[in-house]
Amino acid sequence: MPIESHGHEHEFEPQYGLPELLPANEKILWQGSPDFRAVALRIFHLRKVAVYFALMLAWNVSSTMGDGGSFVDGLKSIALLGFLSVMGFAALTGLAWATARTAVYTLTDKRIVMRIGIALTLTFNLPLRLVKSASLRQHKDGCGDILIAMGGEDHIAWLHLWPHVRPWVLARPEPMLRAVPNAAHVAALLSQAWFASTGAAVAADAPATGVATTPESASGASGQRWQVSPT
Repeated sequence: MPIESHGHEHEFEPQYGLPELLPANEKILWQGSPDFRAVALRIFHLRKVAVYFALMLAWNVSSTMGDGGSFVDGLKSIALLGFLSVMGFAALTGLAWATARTAVYTLTDKRIVMRIGIALTLTFNLPLRLVKSASLRQHKDGCGDILIAMGGEDHIAWLHLWPHVRPWVLARPEPMLRAVPNAAHVAALLSQAWFASTGAAVAADAPATGVATTPESASGASGQRWQVSPT
């Protein structure tokens, strides 16, 4: 099973989050969507945007007062700019909500399925046997990003995946499950499923190489980093 993509509308999904009904010999281990708050703060950086707008408006008010105007004059001077700032912030918030609302991640015992997209819905099938490595960056609120490095010759265009992709890695884009709630649990399920899938595949041809799971320290507020890769 190579990496596959499908374009479709949500209303015509034969099974929620999936482009087709699962075969009888395949089962869903986990299914979920990105956390809206985590998407808003960590992907669209709404807190930083709010601070930027506030500083910009405050600077305009102080400049007006520095030129001899009153505080009321300062408020009048930012009326249009304030309106545009609120509209821009609202648009980003709506985009964050739509990103979280329309994305569905599914982990089965054979593949990872990413149904993403707002205007155009795309579904990507990532076979577990083609996953070269996976890692988790977990945040203090329990949400985390699961990075998936794919082997094989196939790859997906970076823009088709955004924002469900590793930032700034354009040559060979790496899919990422973003803002996953209870990410440590999902990472553990992925590790188990990957071991079972690749172990069975390798055993048919050669001795199994095994899979190593190692916790690491992550810098800043990102909490723990988990990684699983062939040994």
